[in-house]
Amino acid sequence: MTVPKSFKAAVVPAPGAQHVVSSRSLAPLESGEVAIKIHATAINPVDWKMRDHNVFMDEFPAVLGSDAAGVIEAVGPDVTGFAVGDRVFFQGIIGKYDFCTFQQFCKMPATLVAKTPSNITDEEAAGISLANMAAVVAFYDKSGHGLMPPWEKGGEQAGKGKAIVIIGGASSVGQYAIQLARLSGFERIITNASATNHAFLQSLGAHVVLDRAQSTAEDFITAIGDLTLDFVFDSISAKGTQTLCVEILQEAKQVASTHAVTLYVVHPKDTDPDVIALSQSKERKVDVKQVLALGSSPALRYLSEPLAQVLGGEDGYVAKRLFKPNRPRVVSGGLGAIEEALALNKKGVSGEKVVVRPFET
Repeated sequence: MTVPKSFKAAVVPAPGAQHVVSSRSLAPLESGEVAIKIHATAINPVDWKMRDHNVFMDEFPAVLGSDAAGVIEAVGPDVTGFAVGDRVFFQGIIGKYDFCTFQQFCKMPATLVAKTPSNITDEEAAGISLANMAAVVAFYDKSGHGLMPPWEKGGEQAGKGKAIVIIGGASSVGQYAIQLARLSGFERIITNASATNHAFLQSLGAHVVLDRAQSTAEDFITAIGDLTLDFVFDSISAKGTQTLCVEILQEAKQVASTHAVTLYVVHPKDTDPDVIALSQSKERKVDVKQVLALGSSPALRYLSEPLAQVLGGEDGYVAKRLFKPNRPRVVSGGLGAIEEALALNKKGVSGEKVVVRPFET
């Protein structure tokens, strides 16, 4: 198999424009790179935020998308462990169009690619990488909370005897955060969601699931009980959820740290000023951290590369059912349906991941 000289892509032709299907080509593979034929791509909020706010797009037409699954189409020089035809999933590279996923083919550094195990579909695999990396950075990198990851010796006991609060458990990131908390050995994992998702989140590892519409900081503190609260992770990162994080940390009986880790949202870029003021308003000051989960960043390769190894393959977390992908909500129509899928994600989905396929047409 070889990459055709020209193939189809959904591109943003100009600032402020919506996607149109056009033709483009890939640069030749360099050392350590593989070419991938994309079978399915997941939709993440960063995709429509980039389009709406014209960020991470330096040239036009621009290609977006950074979460996908497919098969290896070609192998570049100095690549080991991969062969043409291997099923794979990966997080693309925002702003580098040859490495983005709203197109029929892309290329990737092989060290950032995971092999798709036989027990999941391409639609399931497509939604693993980006949201999972967001939770991984929040949990394990120094820009987040700085825990030892569970794939390192002793990391599976990092949360022993402690509680963790995860705001927004039914979101894509929240589902992965719950599972990482379980793999990290937290004694009590507390989250919130709508009632329809409570049983599902408990199946992922949550010990307590509170009602998203009615839960207060005091409800979380009651659920923590006499345990020490290690940190709070906000998988939504809106003003209201950030405020809730700060309130929980300020009022908890025992805390191991005062970290409220939230996701970097493309626009606005900074934590809300009212949240910052609240975080400094009481004797227990709260450190509100925002993390940006670019797995291709050299500073994060120490996490993203081993993560691909432990998640993928027939002996990885996913194959052993230690880690479950988001449940896909498939939008058919391929590249021509990208705008439909972006609108669905922007409107809001709960407990599911919007995924687009097929890409053959």
